[in-house]
Amino acid sequence: MYLNFGKVRPYLTTRSLIPENQETLINFVSFLQPVAEPLFYRRNHFSYPILTPESFTLTISGSVDHTLQFNYSEFLKLASKSNRVLIECSGNKRAYFKEKVFGEQWEDGAMGEGIWKGVPLKTLLEYTGIKEGVSDVVFRGRDAGIKNSKWIHFERSLPIAKALDPEVMIAYEYNGKPIPHKHGFPFRLIVPGWYGMASVKWLNEIILIKDKFKGPFQSDDYVYYYKNGTTEPVTINRVNSTIQQPLDRQLVKSGTCEIRGIAWTGSGVIAKVEISFDNGANWEQARLDTPTVEHQTVSWSYAKFFKYGNSYHISVRATDTEGKTQPSEAVWNEKGYGYNAVMQITVKAE
Repeated sequence: MYLNFGKVRPYLTTRSLIPENQETLINFVSFLQPVAEPLFYRRNHFSYPILTPESFTLTISGSVDHTLQFNYSEFLKLASKSNRVLIECSGNKRAYFKEKVFGEQWEDGAMGEGIWKGVPLKTLLEYTGIKEGVSDVVFRGRDAGIKNSKWIHFERSLPIAKALDPEVMIAYEYNGKPIPHKHGFPFRLIVPGWYGMASVKWLNEIILIKDKFKGPFQSDDYVYYYKNGTTEPVTINRVNSTIQQPLDRQLVKSGTCEIRGIAWTGSGVIAKVEISFDNGANWEQARLDTPTVEHQTVSWSYAKFFKYGNSYHISVRATDTEGKTQPSEAVWNEKGYGYNAVMQITVKAE
């Protein structure tokens, strides 16, 4: 009896189970289509929250003219919009830092992309009215646990200017269906162009404050701690790219082969993807196979002739419309965020 390969499907690579952290097999996922929910990476700090009646309400309070509470059925009746958006964990590719750091050892697959539907946050804040002097908007998820010896919820904030960006939304659907529980049902914040920690899941409360928010997931985690002693908050996705096929150390068929992958950036769009076969001494331009759209990946390819018995070192880098290019080495930081060095693999033709 033979295995029916037509039914074989990739799944997720486990990084931890409690809390659950699972990585997408990026080499076998096509970004030409929205990533299906079973293949969307999972990043958690605490255990999944239990759904209760209170989960289906969203409260906006603090420095507002009118405190408002929406229940789920009311929220679905509000004017909505849909956007295809990439969500990338700030620790994506952490495993590739030459000087190793602690944390989940993500490789290339702590990212996913699909179509989110929801209500612009700006619309909701206009309903409540914003009092003068508001600095930050705090987003509280229902996931909670012990951190620094205290019981806390996962909370993050956005500066008021970013919160009023019309692209920021409170989503309730992913790829035409209610957001799956493991990805934030019933409400999830979506912040296009920022790393995934900003897109708070299981959103329950939005609080406008006049001071800078200093919760532990804002002022301790998700901060770049550099070797020179300086720090900066983790925000916008850095320009990046990944080779999806072939795999590192793969034996490839001799003859002409398509090298394929994806590239992305947090602001602007990808301007070009370049490929090198001599450790970066010379670069050739790859073909962009999909339109370049803000906050989405672009697929690229390059046809290469592989001669039997030869080994090939392949490097890839992306450049965006703001002039940012992947560096030869990522900027090291203590918590391993924002890795975006030139990707390199080696293959051999047979």
